[in-house]
Amino acid sequence: MSTTTLAVLVPLLPFLGAVAGLLLGRSAPGFVRPLAILPTLGAAVLAVLVAVRQGGGETISAATELTPTGSVPIDLSLYIDGFAALVAVLVGVVATCVQVYSTAYLREDPRYPSYAALVSLFTSAMLLVVYSGDLMVLLVGWEIMGICSYFLVGHYWETEAARSASLKAFLVTKLGDVPFLIGLFALAADAGSFEIPKILGTVAAGGLDHPTLIALLLLAGVAGKSAQFPLHTWLPDAMAGPTPVSALIHAATMVAAGVYFIARLLPVFAASQAALVVMAVMAAVTMVGSGLAAIAQDDIKRVLAYSTIGQLGYMVGALAVGDRGAAVFHLLSHGAFKALLFLGAGVIIHAAGTNSLGVMSRMDGLAKRIPDAFWTMTIALLALAAIPPFAGFFSKEAVLVAAEHTATGHSELAPSAAGWLVLVAGLLTALLTAAYATRLWLMAFRGRGAAAPDHGKEPLAMTGVLWLLAIPSIGFGLAAGPISDWFDGGELTPTLVTSVLGTGAAAIGAMLTYALWQRASAKAVLATAAGIGDGAAAGVPTVSAESAASVAAAESAAEAPEVAEVTHDHPAVPAGPAADPGKAFLGPLHRHAAVGFHLDAVYDRLFVRPVRAAASLVRFLDREVVDTYVRGAGTGTQLLGSLVRRAQTGNVQSYLSALLAGAVVLAIATAVLANVNAGS
Repeated sequence: MSTTTLAVLVPLLPFLGAVAGLLLGRSAPGFVRPLAILPTLGAAVLAVLVAVRQGGGETISAATELTPTGSVPIDLSLYIDGFAALVAVLVGVVATCVQVYSTAYLREDPRYPSYAALVSLFTSAMLLVVYSGDLMVLLVGWEIMGICSYFLVGHYWETEAARSASLKAFLVTKLGDVPFLIGLFALAADAGSFEIPKILGTVAAGGLDHPTLIALLLLAGVAGKSAQFPLHTWLPDAMAGPTPVSALIHAATMVAAGVYFIARLLPVFAASQAALVVMAVMAAVTMVGSGLAAIAQDDIKRVLAYSTIGQLGYMVGALAVGDRGAAVFHLLSHGAFKALLFLGAGVIIHAAGTNSLGVMSRMDGLAKRIPDAFWTMTIALLALAAIPPFAGFFSKEAVLVAAEHTATGHSELAPSAAGWLVLVAGLLTALLTAAYATRLWLMAFRGRGAAAPDHGKEPLAMTGVLWLLAIPSIGFGLAAGPISDWFDGGELTPTLVTSVLGTGAAAIGAMLTYALWQRASAKAVLATAAGIGDGAAAGVPTVSAESAASVAAAESAAEAPEVAEVTHDHPAVPAGPAADPGKAFLGPLHRHAAVGFHLDAVYDRLFVRPVRAAASLVRFLDREVVDTYVRGAGTGTQLLGSLVRRAQTGNVQSYLSALLAGAVVLAIATAVLANVNAGS
């Protein structure tokens, strides 16, 4: 079988699995799980075969005209270089892990058949984006991912949080897609084609007439899809969906699509120095802002969501300094450990009965209850914090090296200002990343208080996937040397300067957080002891405090609808303050960072309220003005009908009299007109 045929089957298999799953979900439920896993697994295996055959060598391309348009043609085409081959492998592997994991995680979910089919469709759409050589076909996959995310984030549609989150994700990403579509048309108009090879050829020949405008329009779409400032606010709220969906969105689809798109068309963006500076500013603000926000979150999944935003900022920063090899290397590395983090968080939620870190910090022995999740989450958090020799260290260092190279004036693509922005923000974010990773680990696994609930051993389908993803989280960084041949040939290995600076910043963040956690733990113990003593002195039973804490835990769990579905009960935890080092770390910034620096409130005042006011005005005009004319026309017709109805008496003599009178009137009128005409 030819490589082209194999490549066509890669996105086709999950699509067929999705269609079959939707058709057979109710009538043949026994086929749902095989139809969810086998097509996705087949796509992953075929993606590996395509990558092996491509081998980082000559680009695989094929095209056939989809439809004549009369101007710019639209083609069904493949364009598989080293970037596309490896990203497709990532998508296939992560999607397969998510499907396997979901069979246990959502085993009692009545909507699992539609969920599994949508995950397969989501996977197919991302693979279409990865392999497509035509921007219009790429746009089809781009938009299918948007609608799939809407349905998957809103999986628990009975809750207001899920409905609002799915709608918000859809609208915010569509807000970026409007300029994105305009940018695609402008790019095709300048290049005379939607095909990526022809567009890149036009850029190389200096044929773009409006490079800055096109780059900024496309960047708006990327900001929405990849959750970059200022269109990043949908991603933390999207945690209302099932945890496996979060793993898929954050690790291998949706948010990765925007970064991959820029890497695919980097020469288009590099044609404008202004666009690269804007991209660098966007990346810097995103990295630092998301790092601060992550430290202030109580929901374990929201911590990881802000983490994703920051890591995507690293990738966009690498692209802003003109190094797509470093960006895609970090995308691949991040995909492995971020999928592990989210799936591990699902096991923690399953065992603890809550997604609140504050509640977990008041449980004792959670790490012993779930040893597989404990060790694999520890590996993933070390990779996230970029601690050597884990994968995140090598990929993040590749970004910092690229930024340093540009900042010192050794890049011909990007201005040095972009390099300095990315380098400084990247080092600061390295400190913040290590801080929130350490905080998450300490609060989740080093809690003190009542014993964590014991629900027995977690299913193999969940723990086995965790250990599988732990392998690349540990060892993928060792591929930094060989993998450069699959990209543009640039060096991806760390340098001494960036290694010392990056690792030093991470060490400072981790040690500072640990010290603050110890102090917060001591204060929490003293406060709890004082509360118990005061309660005993007042004759108040201490059971009431535990009951209050249990209610708090249940309320926390209710914010994540999946908790009630995947856990047996809500744990009773002792009352008292949580040992949270984030409050001391951020100081007065904490309350602002906890709500995302009030960006949602700003958008509500600037956009949501004016739009609602305009909608209310339109509704008023429609009901009170337009409908008045409509009702008036109907009323007039009714009045005329009532007058005519009165004339219909049913008396034949009356009808004959009226007919005779009318004839006499007509005769007289005719005679008068004849005399008038004769006289003239």
